Amino acid sequence: METQNTIEADATAESSFLASAFREIFYSPMNLALLSIICFLVYKIVRDRTEGPGTRDPQQQAEPELPKLRRDFTIKELRPYDGNQPDGRVLVAVNGSVYDVTKGKRFYGPGGPYATFAGRDASRNLATFSVVPNEKEDYDDLSDLGAMEMDSVRDWDMQFKEKYDYVGKLLRNGEQPTNYDNENDNDEDDDKADADKKSD
Repeated sequence: METQNTIEADATAESSFLASAFREIFYSPMNLALLSIICFLVYKIVRDRTEGPGTRDPQQQAEPELPKLRRDFTIKELRPYDGNQPDGRVLVAVNGSVYDVTKGKRFYGPGGPYATFAGRDASRNLATFSVVPNEKEDYDDLSDLGAMEMDSVRDWDMQFKEKYDYVGKLLRNGEQPTNYDNENDNDEDDDKADADKKSD
């Protein structure tokens, strides 16, 4: 009999606990607001995980993929690639390398938080954590930066290298551009050789 009384007491305690928790959540405006925020965040997380890539942003889907660009740039030649030209291409230079960051246009394109990096050498800005536009017309050799700032530039360069397409070098004053046409010819020759091997 004692065990039955204990079970009934536990059941009563559980139901009163649930009832008091329910009352605490739904009768307090602050708790109700917090519960609403939690539900909304859980919804967003679930929605983001269940949708396929690119289904959320129809504008991003509508943009045609630009052909790969492979060439070197001077500071002056880089400037027009700020996302405001008709094709919308955005290029950013970091540590002497130029990257096509068009797929990150919402960050680096017009109106983005880092739009001041677009069409410019962003190395100094990234090293000093500055978003003030770099208006220098000459190549910046970064020789006045400290060791920690140069480490930061190298880290940023690695991140850009992993995430975005490499376009070419940022040319120093008087430096001659690399001829990348030979690379394409070699790639085409390799493709032809591979096709010949498959046909044999």
